[in-house]
Amino acid sequence: MSILPEVFLTAEWCYLALLNYRVNPDLLAQHVPAGTELDEWRGGTYVSLVGFHFRNTSIFGIPVPLHQAFEEVNLRVYVRRRVGAELRHGVRFIKEMVPVPAVTAAARLSFNEPYETRVMRHRIEAPHGSSPLMAEYSWQQKGGWSKLMVIGKGQAEYAAPGSEEEFFTDRPWGYGTHRDGGTIEYRVEHPRWRVWQAESHLLEGQPAELFGPALGEILERPPVSAFLADGSSVKVHLPNRVSS
Repeated sequence: MSILPEVFLTAEWCYLALLNYRVNPDLLAQHVPAGTELDEWRGGTYVSLVGFHFRNTSIFGIPVPLHQAFEEVNLRVYVRRRVGAELRHGVRFIKEMVPVPAVTAAARLSFNEPYETRVMRHRIEAPHGSSPLMAEYSWQQKGGWSKLMVIGKGQAEYAAPGSEEEFFTDRPWGYGTHRDGGTIEYRVEHPRWRVWQAESHLLEGQPAELFGPALGEILERPPVSAFLADGSSVKVHLPNRVSS
């Protein structure tokens, strides 16, 4: 019997900025773990570039020393797994970037996740008066700083059932590939998030350097949608093996 607790990580995920891109499913096939399939929104398959801010971060109930607050930027693809009559909607991460080596090491060890450590920074401007919410996440590459930025508009609203916003933000499962090629599954618990539509958005940098030429070309195009989510407290559970 494992002596480790069931919950791997607890934290707050705040001010999530999402840029969403429709992608040919053939380009994503290599990122789909065995036993899962690409999830679809109105007949299309997607990746999202997501930036957000970690707060109050603990691993196995222990606060990460000197690093309870930090940035993450990730590229993720949307997948699902059928379990009897249940359809589990989740994500598979193509790449995740954080500035904290301890988080990178723990995620690689426990989940075999494609984390890497980079110098990062963020800027959040909360709504005040007539000024909208703005979230900006930056990371260093060989050519200098890259940046993901979304400016919201109007009032934040909870994602409606069956909406595009729900498709991209309500993902209670994560999937990955074990070192031997098998599939792992883990739960991600959080309440529903409120979403702002994007007034404007920006992606600067060299995405091909990070994600390869094919996905890099996709990310250099305008996204099909962009928005901000307020975020919440989260619990990420330890993974279970679901496929050999």
